[in-house]
Order: sequence, then C-alpha cells, then structure tokens
Amino acid sequence: MTASTLCRTAAKSRIAAVCAVAVAGTLLLTACGDQTDSGSKKAADGTSGNTAPLFDKLPEKYQKSGVIKVGTNAEYAPMESVENGKIVGVDPDLAEAIGKQLGVKLEFTSGSFEGLITSLYSGRHDVIMSSITDTKDRQEGLEDGKKLGKGMDFVDYFLAGTAVYTKKGNPEGIKSIEDLCGKSTAVQRGTTYEKALQKQSKACTDGGKKAVDIQSFENDTEAQTRVKSGGAVAGVNDYPVALELARKANGGKDYEVVGEQVDAGPFGIGVNKDNTELRDALKEAVDAIIADGSYQKVLDKWGAGTGAIDKAAINGGK
Repeated sequence: MTASTLCRTAAKSRIAAVCAVAVAGTLLLTACGDQTDSGSKKAADGTSGNTAPLFDKLPEKYQKSGVIKVGTNAEYAPMESVENGKIVGVDPDLAEAIGKQLGVKLEFTSGSFEGLITSLYSGRHDVIMSSITDTKDRQEGLEDGKKLGKGMDFVDYFLAGTAVYTKKGNPEGIKSIEDLCGKSTAVQRGTTYEKALQKQSKACTDGGKKAVDIQSFENDTEAQTRVKSGGAVAGVNDYPVALELARKANGGKDYEVVGEQVDAGPFGIGVNKDNTELRDALKEAVDAIIADGSYQKVLDKWGAGTGAIDKAAINGGK
C-alpha cells in the first residue's frame, strides 16, 4: 500500500501521524531528486550531462575530467602574463570563453617557451597556447632543422607579426628591421622572431653588410632588460607584445616600437596530431566566440584588436 493510499484509508490518529511522516518523507525525497536532476546529473557513461553548446564534440576524456590542460609561457603581455600570482591576458580570457562553449575549464600552467612543444608531445599538456606562431615546420615537428617529434596541428585564432623595439628615444635611429645589420639585438631563444632576425642577418651579409649581432636569451624579460640597459641596440618581439611593452613599461618611459610589423602570421593553439577530435572541437569553439562577439570583446579589453580574424583555421601557417 502506498503512502497516499494509507493516508486516505487511515481512521486512527496513530496511523494519521504515520501518514504525515510518510508523505513528508516522500516529498523530501522528491525534492532532493529534482535538485540532483537540474544540477550535475551523471549520465550512464559517467559524464556530467553538461549542456554547454559544444560539450558533445569533446573526446570523452575531457567530458569526464572537465579540464583541458594548457601549457603557456606567461611573459607576453598582453597575450599572457602573471599579475598577482594569476595568469592573465588575451589567451587566458579567450580560453575562458572557449571553455564556456565546450563546458570545461582550460587550465593554464606556465613554463619555459622552449619546453612547451615537448610538453605537448609528452602529454603533460593537452594543448599549448602562448602566442605561438603556426608554421609549417612546427606542424611537421621541426625546430631549427631538428626533428623534435611528429608535429602538431594548430587552431589559428589571432594574427600578428614581428616588431622592432628600442630604448625610449631610439638613440641609434633604428627605423626598421633592415637597420639592424651589424647591430646588437636581443631576442628570446626558440621563437619565430629569433628566426626573423636570423633571416635578416643573412640578408645583411648577402648584401655585403655585417651580420646582425643576435643576443638570444632563455626568456623575454632578459631580452627586454638587455635593451633597457643599453646592452642591445634593439629587441624584436611579437607586434602586440612590443606595443604593450612600449605603452606600459615604467609608464611608457622605457621603450618604443619602430617601423611596421613584418612577416605577419597566425597564432595557433597547438594540439597533438593524434587528438583530432579535440582540435576540431576547439576550432568550432573559436568560431562560436567570434560569432557571438565575446572574441572581439576580449581583444578590445587588452588593446589587441589589430590581431582579430574573421574565422578560425586549422594549420593556416606557412
């Protein structure tokens, strides 16, 4: 006999009291069940039943964990840097918007730039997102002519080129990257703009001029300090990073950007070539945040609107 039937047929006060308790208990259990159903209900396969627009596009691994591990080198304001112990910037904010589309958290960990690619190959990170220029060499696993691995796929989400910056006042009168022949120039090791300097140095010697005196450092902060101290005539960096440096370092008193950006190419989210399902989900998520306006909102917040693209691409680099 159910609780409700028992209540309808009860004649004695003792039974009526039991009825009241039974009905109250039934209602309480029903209420708890409703709260569970509307929250983090578990699906039959152990996933969370997430209702984010692109959750079903993700590999089951990330549906279950709720996390995509992201490797970065947080030294490239406004793209990514550390403020008050937290990684902030264009990339973390875009990743947050992407995460809302996918229904998971993109969790950033900072390390050396040179170690990012190997961290992806080893599986320590699921993706890497750190102002990384998408190039054919990196797609094929080549770095400085050496085969590091089987390569990676890129989800392109931003456009930037190489820029030259100098100490404020530009004491050597540098006007462009072509003026760096025979000049000491600071750069971070392993970057595409180090390659841009190497390319320019060859052009200098091919033209009968002195090679660029390339001073490569493990991290970008050291390169910046070298320029500020006068140990290098100029530095090279990604265009949005150089602009931010000139605008904000010591209130805009330390550096200035000279000339126009060169060799503009796409920044990409690096994904292991075996992880095509994750790659494709990320591309859809980037397209979604471009369409809903949150992408442009992030770029405008950080003064990086010049790098906006209209549509995500896979392996668009040259």
